[in-house]
Amino acid sequence: MTQLPDVNPSGRLTNADLAPVRDRHWAWKDYLFLWMSDVHSVAGYMTVGTFFAMGLPVRSVLFGLLVAIVAVQVLCNLIAVPSLRSGAPFPVIIRSVFGVYGAIIPALVRGIIAIGWYGIQTWLASNAVVLFLLRVMPSLTAYSDVHQHGFLGLSMMGWGAFLLVWSLQLAVFWRGMESIRHFIDWAGPAIYIMMVLLDGILLWKTRGQISFSVLPRSDLTLSQHLTGLLNVISLTIAFFSPIILNFGDFSRYGVSIEAVRRGNFWGLPINFMAFSALALTTVTLTQPVFGKILIDPVETVTRLDNQAIMLVGILTFVVATIGINISANFVSAAFDFSNIAPASISWKGGGIIASIGAILLTPWNLYARPDLIHLTLDVLGLFIAPVTGILLADYYLVQRQRLDVGALYSTDPAARYWYRGGVNPVAVYALVLAVLVGLANVFMPQLAAFQNFAWFTGFFSGLAFHLLLTRLAPVDGKAGQQAS
Repeated sequence: MTQLPDVNPSGRLTNADLAPVRDRHWAWKDYLFLWMSDVHSVAGYMTVGTFFAMGLPVRSVLFGLLVAIVAVQVLCNLIAVPSLRSGAPFPVIIRSVFGVYGAIIPALVRGIIAIGWYGIQTWLASNAVVLFLLRVMPSLTAYSDVHQHGFLGLSMMGWGAFLLVWSLQLAVFWRGMESIRHFIDWAGPAIYIMMVLLDGILLWKTRGQISFSVLPRSDLTLSQHLTGLLNVISLTIAFFSPIILNFGDFSRYGVSIEAVRRGNFWGLPINFMAFSALALTTVTLTQPVFGKILIDPVETVTRLDNQAIMLVGILTFVVATIGINISANFVSAAFDFSNIAPASISWKGGGIIASIGAILLTPWNLYARPDLIHLTLDVLGLFIAPVTGILLADYYLVQRQRLDVGALYSTDPAARYWYRGGVNPVAVYALVLAVLVGLANVFMPQLAAFQNFAWFTGFFSGLAFHLLLTRLAPVDGKAGQQAS
């Protein structure tokens, strides 16, 4: 383990939350439970469910999901290393690439995206509360109608449920990282129990009969089949791209890189494919039981007309979604916004900014339909993917895994990560160019066939632009300096 320098937590570039962490006790099982919380959510279920409704053969979808999740595992293992060695979170690590002040740009991008995901997940969990209340108290139906009692596109009941879940998440977050770790240690596994119970009930209703032939199937050419498969891979990676980028926020607490990698193995390919198999079973069984394919697990539970099952199911989905929201979005946004002005904004202050932003974003307008789900994933991916590519290119190929931890917190002009004005223009230009490529990929009609590949184009263009510009226009020769 790298010997960490003493960092003044009251300095201009740090505070107690951004300084290198020294108390490391996250074992491999904590990373397994972290991924369970990240995967086992309403948004995760719905995203996987939309893939099975695309018309591809089931085996092709499962193969695409496996390829994607292995790629996520590899990327997380790579992202984990600099934070584990330095004890620093993502917004501090990215200073080694963009400069100590330039790092505010990618961290702010990640923070805004975290707000978007935080709001989406909160809204999806609150929908479960609304549907349950309507089932047990139909007299409240008028208050769930946005046209009769609504504001900014959400009904009065929707606002109440949204703010309830919003408050619960804030309460868990406010207790600190250790409370978050304990929460996700049991929140993630809870959804398995619920999904197995749900599948058991659905199988009982179909007398044990299940057939994947009820899923939509299209007569696809080889080209269309391959395109659909690549869509599944790209969109799955895009779904995980936010936590891939800021995985260092969690790996910094690991007892060893072996523990991190072991937890990622069991939490990603093993756990994700098991979850996907359960989601596939549930989605398939909804056709014979309810007469239509349902990709929303909350709607599936509420259609069972059993209040006890509905209550247990809704509570489970809410708890699981709170788990992913806190781990994947709240923690990241808190660090990212704290990094903007460390002396003024603490980790908890950053969390408050994120929670308020999640309300102002009106997330119910971003994830309401399958086409919006895919578009949202594309847009989020085209901003996050270039930063991921630039970070990995710089750390492994430019700096060759040499990291000066003290310089990450220094404004000394002689320090390794101080560029003119504190900003590395090469990294900024690479990010801008890669984002422009991604925007063209998503929104230009001529490139519509490649829209769902936004993560791939963003990642590889960011990586390539950074390497090219570093070679063509090195800044002050600092990229090749040895760590002090």
